[in-house]
Amino acid sequence: MTLPISHSPAEEAAEQVSRNHPVVRLKPKAEARAIRHGFPWVYADELVTDRRTQGLAPGALAILQDGERRDLGLVTVNTNSKIIARMLDRNPEAVIDQSWFEARLSRALDLRARLYAQPFYRLVHAESDGLPGIVIDRFGDVAVVQPNAAWAEAHLADLVAALIAVTGVTTVVKNGTGRSRGLEGLPEETLVLTGAVAGPIAVPMNGATYFADVTGGQKTGLFFDQRPNHAFAASLARGARVLDVFAHVGGFGLAALAGGAASTLAVDASAAALALAEQGALASGFADRFSTRQGDAFAALEALGAEGAAFEVVICDPPAFAPAKPALEAGLRAYERIARLAAPLVAPGGYLVLCSCSHAADLSSFRNACGRGIGRGGRRGQLLHTGFAGPDHPMLPQLAETGYLKSLVFRLD
Repeated sequence: MTLPISHSPAEEAAEQVSRNHPVVRLKPKAEARAIRHGFPWVYADELVTDRRTQGLAPGALAILQDGERRDLGLVTVNTNSKIIARMLDRNPEAVIDQSWFEARLSRALDLRARLYAQPFYRLVHAESDGLPGIVIDRFGDVAVVQPNAAWAEAHLADLVAALIAVTGVTTVVKNGTGRSRGLEGLPEETLVLTGAVAGPIAVPMNGATYFADVTGGQKTGLFFDQRPNHAFAASLARGARVLDVFAHVGGFGLAALAGGAASTLAVDASAAALALAEQGALASGFADRFSTRQGDAFAALEALGAEGAAFEVVICDPPAFAPAKPALEAGLRAYERIARLAAPLVAPGGYLVLCSCSHAADLSSFRNACGRGIGRGGRRGQLLHTGFAGPDHPMLPQLAETGYLKSLVFRLD
């Protein structure tokens, strides 16, 4: 076993001065192997947090070393976050400038351009695309950037310049909202950084037209991650009555109508989202087969049950009930309750689609909660299909959080 090398404070200070960035170091018992094999995060209890490290500004760049002073790469540090360091580049001497961002964005764009004929997709999926804490969704000539980590905020100007140079977009919106920014100590704000946004943007997808509010809607305005799951549900919906709960701007419901559904009832708490869904139905030529009901989803499911309503396809795509581990048990109970209320609304031989975008709820836990709920709803079912996010949301194999989305399709007796 190799013992850690001891260095005097003077030697450590000299090393700090000789490098392009300050040096931060893993504790001797921290697992450096995982980082060498691609895990991109260092947790606060794994890093030596001496006075020098504590003095680093949130988002500062540093060279990460293991406990034996061997370089692991260039990281960004935020001592206010539980994820105290994020790997940016395996080269500890990398320069994070516009050219560096252009290289990362070009690689991301090459994948999406091969996948999609039209420029509507998630362009950057954070760690999976080598840009930790950064999400970019593209809507034609408009890009919405979510800088969810302190380093991204600090380098936003170079990121935006690179984005315009690589993609040719003319409008860039900063969506600075959400739980992740709060955990990084960042303020919430939404700004149009370049260009102009005239109103909701029309997005062609799965044979329907959707409308995304990129400055005032949820997240970036549209959920591209569900695209393949929308398509699978639509393949079951020909001639069917469809109930789309937590419909947002019409994701599953409009795709089902494009697939030949007889009708769709969309339920959501947001009047603004339902208005965009109605606009999409009109633009798609489905207005006569599309209706909405605004209100709490649980209450709507209970009311529909009391009314004796029945649908051949029922879809429930709720927000993250378990966004973090402390919320897991309550979140799983909520998923079970959704399944219990939705299952009785499915006509015999019909289909129930249940989704989760919770990081903390793994596939097995979510599937078990859904199974319990279906049983408590008095139904039995076959699990036909398990879906995940589309390929514009690639997974980083070493980071389970990048594979957050699950979609289960059941056929009920």
